[in-house]
Amino acid sequence: MPKVTIIGGGGIRTPLIIHALVQAQPLLELDEVALYDIDAERLSVITALSREAARQQGRVLNITLSTDLVEAVSGAGFIIHSIRVGGIAGRARDERLAIEHGIAGQETTGVGGLAMALRAIPVVLEQARVIERHTPDAWFISFTNPAGLMTEALTAHTKLRVIGICDTPSEMFHRLSVALEAAPGELRTDYFGLNHLGWVRRVVLRDRDVTAQVLNDDAILRSLYSADLFDPAMIRGLGLIPSEYLFFYYEQQRALANQRAAGASRGEEIARLNASLFEQLQRAIEGEQLPQALALYRDYLRRRSGSYLKLEAEADSALRPGIEQLEDPFDAATGYHRIALAVMTALVGREASRIVLNVRNRGALTDLADDEVVEMPCQVDWQGPQVIAAGQLPVQVRGLVLAVKEYERLTIRAAVEGSKELARLALLTYPLIGEWRRASRLIDALCDSDPEHLGYLS
Repeated sequence: MPKVTIIGGGGIRTPLIIHALVQAQPLLELDEVALYDIDAERLSVITALSREAARQQGRVLNITLSTDLVEAVSGAGFIIHSIRVGGIAGRARDERLAIEHGIAGQETTGVGGLAMALRAIPVVLEQARVIERHTPDAWFISFTNPAGLMTEALTAHTKLRVIGICDTPSEMFHRLSVALEAAPGELRTDYFGLNHLGWVRRVVLRDRDVTAQVLNDDAILRSLYSADLFDPAMIRGLGLIPSEYLFFYYEQQRALANQRAAGASRGEEIARLNASLFEQLQRAIEGEQLPQALALYRDYLRRRSGSYLKLEAEADSALRPGIEQLEDPFDAATGYHRIALAVMTALVGREASRIVLNVRNRGALTDLADDEVVEMPCQVDWQGPQVIAAGQLPVQVRGLVLAVKEYERLTIRAAVEGSKELARLALLTYPLIGEWRRASRLIDALCDSDPEHLGYLS
């Protein structure tokens, strides 16, 4: 596997991915990482940072850049896909529109998730068709959000070997390990659901079921999240530990009130952070100050990570000084780059690894069809991921999961068929909307706000 291609190589996570790939270079037998992006200026900046990240580890890695997709993907063994159609400006605009219509603004749930999917699906499927022609046997690892929905669109409409990844479950598992003072490998969790709609229903520590201990300890439950998201009494009532994005379902009005109090959404704040970062990076790179540029990038990641969900949960700003996380993001135990590395090393290794992934259900959850994409633990080896069976959905979340899955199906159909009517129906089905007139107003407002990317809907 001499080559990895990153589509969306000008994205903000790319230097982190490069850092991880350099660490695994001998195992992966990696010769080249090709970065592809349609934004040549941004790609140039991120490539310079990525090369500096590799250099500081003392490794030689050929990092190439291209705005030609065929050139970038040809000969790749792995293709990492992470794009944001419409950029951060599109996210900020979606979130502001949601808030104005009385819904919390978030990039992957609610109206923001629908808009993100409708913009991305046509582009992703077009890129996938190019890859099918030129590199059909590559493993296609999708970071592109909404991750589960995008993975389902790809598996339904292409023949690529697709795996969808998200770091939300692994971050929760890591926090559980820290809270229980468990070493890596000593903790096992039964996790199930859809992307950004998942729960832990069982925690086993050194072969002992400690689920009740976790559920009855407020301090442990509060430590599992980056902000004060859930009342421990609610978690005990569920009998399930929700992943952090359930906040936008279980505390929707609180999230909206905090966004209004803060006067911004996270997308709007990240847009301002990004603009400042790239201005500073360009100056540093033009002045051939690459170590300083990478230090600026590290500080940016520390602030972005340290402020995660604090605006929505506590009306606290990502722009506030002192909110930075202490841990070096390059050395963090979790993150998208760690999940990508774990998947790739499992696919080329001799021993199977247990990793939560977005893959076809294949009977793992009996309430869903085999070809529908779920987010579930898988055994991953050179043959690919094998999803681990989990049986029926717990009754207390079954309705929510089935409703969100129907919304995902309709959203994919709306994008593929270019149908406004199906997009409205998707929002009518979605638990956070559920009203026809409101859904119609939202779809019209989204299309009016972004005719460049959503004008294909009719």
